[in-house]
Amino acid sequence: MTQTESIHPQKHGPVADAQGLLFGSGIASAAMVILTHLGLVTGQTAGLAVLLSYVTGYSFGTVFFVVNLPFYWLGYRRMGWRFTLKTFAAVGLLSLFSNHLPDFFQIGYIHPAVGAILFGMMSGAGLLALFRHGASLGGVGILALYLQDSTGFRAGYTQLLFDTCVFTLAFFVIDTPLVLYSLLGALVVNLTITINHRKDWYVAT
Repeated sequence: MTQTESIHPQKHGPVADAQGLLFGSGIASAAMVILTHLGLVTGQTAGLAVLLSYVTGYSFGTVFFVVNLPFYWLGYRRMGWRFTLKTFAAVGLLSLFSNHLPDFFQIGYIHPAVGAILFGMMSGAGLLALFRHGASLGGVGILALYLQDSTGFRAGYTQLLFDTCVFTLAFFVIDTPLVLYSLLGALVVNLTITINHRKDWYVAT
């Protein structure tokens, strides 16, 4: 790579963005099928949607789509309309795929620890793809960045507080061993993103 290429990285085109959104949403949807099949939870907005789906009986995809609706205005204010539209598309695709994948993707036996690790690796890979194509899966991450800009409260603290609330509520909804397996999955997700999401390793925008 030349010095000029590193300073002026090539941008993703519409086709590249489309496949990135499809891949990211698709692999994250498959991860959510594994998670909900095992009765586990996760952090962030997806975790809240999972808990609400367990309590209400509505599908995860439907609840996830509705839960994300309040965050798009904040996404537009903080990240711009391109990011917001891509995120809306990614959330819509994940909601659609996760509702219908079980019709084509049947899971038999899987140990909860193995399922949690697979969920973490797959959803981490899906999120990395979305991040690299200027999108996300919405929710608390957007709120955290907005609060950091407007009040100075660190985004990481907002996300940590939200996840603490989600996993605390999980103890009242699912069995304690499943909560512990869920924490393992959340750890793998965060490690996957922390280790791999570095701008100096990826220069396309």
